[in-house]
Amino acid sequence: MPSHILELSSVTKSFGGLKAVYDISFKMNSDDIIGLIGPNGAGKSTLIKLISGILEPDSGEIKFKNQKINGLKTWDIVNLGISFTFQNMRPFRRLPIIANVMTSCMSPRAMKRGEWVKRIEAKAMDFLEFAGISDMALEKASTLSQGDLKRLEVARAIATEPELILLDEPFGGLSPAETELMAKSIKRLHKGGRFGRLHSEGPAMIIVEHKLQQLMKMADRIIVLNYGETVTECAPKELVNNKEVIECYLGKGAL
Repeated sequence: MPSHILELSSVTKSFGGLKAVYDISFKMNSDDIIGLIGPNGAGKSTLIKLISGILEPDSGEIKFKNQKINGLKTWDIVNLGISFTFQNMRPFRRLPIIANVMTSCMSPRAMKRGEWVKRIEAKAMDFLEFAGISDMALEKASTLSQGDLKRLEVARAIATEPELILLDEPFGGLSPAETELMAKSIKRLHKGGRFGRLHSEGPAMIIVEHKLQQLMKMADRIIVLNYGETVTECAPKELVNNKEVIECYLGKGAL
């Protein structure tokens, strides 16, 4: 049986009088893809920031591989094996994209686990190739399209060699063709792909996404948030007929 890689217990975060995340609990296995959905303002991005250490919960506990991580700095969490992308991308725009990835390759975790290459440049190129943008390695990040910036974000995240990756709206702003390419890269990453040189399996994933049709093809389970609380947790095929989910998107009386 797969082991639990992440466990949240009664996690709560407020901003003033607003409860952005309230009493969230769930567990995920080391081979899971979890989809995290809900209307705008439901608390999805806040929850990702709590797991990644950018925010600290007011109460509750977050465990990664049975180690409590709330209260740790973000870089310590990355070095434990959690990486992430965000919907608002912030690359080093004046640097070539290969330099953006090299910064991740030089993290303590990646340096320790990356002895299979002799040069940081070679390792960075490998991740750029995985993301499908190695041909633009020397171009400045400021010149990239929205879709290529998303792929750069993925390359930077996987360069730390995570066991869990948090993807915040990886398909946001992408065309249908770009969405399909990104989905294929994510699926290949989860299965191991070239990333699997050191590991037989790819990382577990939590994916925040509004493009539900694509997400439901990828996720093992879907967690639905609304007003910071869990509405339901179910298999993707059970989602379409769930009255609570329909109401949280369309309002009560929608059915």
